[in-house]
Amino acid sequence: MIFIYNTLTRQKEPFIPLEPNKIKMYVCGVTVYDECHLGHARCEVSFDMIRRYFMQAGYHVTFVRNITDIDDKIIQRAQFNNESYSDLTARMISAMHAHYAALGVLPPDIEPKATDFVESMQQLIQRLIEASYAYVTTSGDVYYRVRRFKSYGCLSGKVIDELEVGSRVAFNHEKEDPLDFVLWKAAKPGEPAWPSVWGNGRPGWHIECSAMCQATLGDTLDIHGGGPDLKFPHHDNEIAQSEALTKKPLANMWMHVGALRVNQDKMSKSLGNFLTIKAALAEYPAEVLRYFLLSSHYRSEMQYTTDRLKEASNSLKRLYSAIQNIPCDQDKSQDSIDELCPYESVFHQAMRDDFNTPKAFAVLFDLARDINKLKKIDLQSASLLAKKLLKLSHLLGFLYHHPEKYAQGDTGIDSEWIESMIEKRKKAKQQRDFKTADHIRQVLMKKGIELLDHRDGTRWQMMK
Repeated sequence: MIFIYNTLTRQKEPFIPLEPNKIKMYVCGVTVYDECHLGHARCEVSFDMIRRYFMQAGYHVTFVRNITDIDDKIIQRAQFNNESYSDLTARMISAMHAHYAALGVLPPDIEPKATDFVESMQQLIQRLIEASYAYVTTSGDVYYRVRRFKSYGCLSGKVIDELEVGSRVAFNHEKEDPLDFVLWKAAKPGEPAWPSVWGNGRPGWHIECSAMCQATLGDTLDIHGGGPDLKFPHHDNEIAQSEALTKKPLANMWMHVGALRVNQDKMSKSLGNFLTIKAALAEYPAEVLRYFLLSSHYRSEMQYTTDRLKEASNSLKRLYSAIQNIPCDQDKSQDSIDELCPYESVFHQAMRDDFNTPKAFAVLFDLARDINKLKKIDLQSASLLAKKLLKLSHLLGFLYHHPEKYAQGDTGIDSEWIESMIEKRKKAKQQRDFKTADHIRQVLMKKGIELLDHRDGTRWQMMK
């Protein structure tokens, strides 16, 4: 049994899927007006770890991560850059895919973009209007009646009479109540817009996820997750929108990752205290960054410091050093490995207790210590433990490099080179030069890079 802290109930609960051995999981993605930073990476790497563990436990996980590709910030940045919003978001999405892949984040099974679901959003809004949960203003905006939903604030614990207007919603004298939030924004001159029965406009931020959750996974999810700043107002608003119509829980469990902080402030673009993933990858190996981001429990806040990154680097060196120059004996039975390795049950006990990675990491170092002891007296047993160390580390997304190469400093992943190879392969396929395209794929495979072809392009990931 896996126990998970449920933000909604504020306690750990046994995870029981809606359907046996299946998990419907939705994680709120980013607004792609700029490159992702390490705060985003903390969230994505944490949910990637959770997803990987569910998969190894035998669950079939349908993992959905959305993209907000229309928003005030996107429009403003595109206007500042003198480019179309679609060109801006395409560049940012491509960069996001490359940087997440470098950190070992598996691609989502479904990745809906807000602009592809505008019609679904309009349908939800119309249903909310018909049910008196929403109203249309004279200017063509549509707002949600917050006080109409009696359990509003159930996720964040906010008391409705103590709330102020949300920071992402400007006050509007046409609103019935200052707390009401926008579902549909009437178009302003020069902005992207879609036709609707209320006039040309675009969807508000919160309705996007309600529509995309329902379209991809149905009325009720097993798990809905995101960063710490999404509990209020975004996730509270999602619950209000969705549950007002379905009368069902939007999600059985809600999970939120702790913030990555810099000098006690949350790392964010609005504060200007962020480090992009691209900049971080230029300074540190990708695996070091991933280790650092998982070194604290996913729900806890963590501090970004160079000292902690150095500690992460040294910790990885210890693990790689333990398995260096050890043959991996494939002939011994699994029973023999388990007899030599009492730590595996402790590892899984830690992971099944709300994905306690610090305790799981401690098991890896206990294994490394025993491997180092056995190297001198029983190399065969040491190789068996090394195999187990690799297996457990892979569940967390670590130790994919060759230990001898890692010792020589070959620890980085050149995501820009990989992207350039993908572009060369794309051009070769367009020219029907399939021999060159296959050769490029083979070159990348030898470096442990797997290519995944989708209708919107090719992505890559480290081979499992």
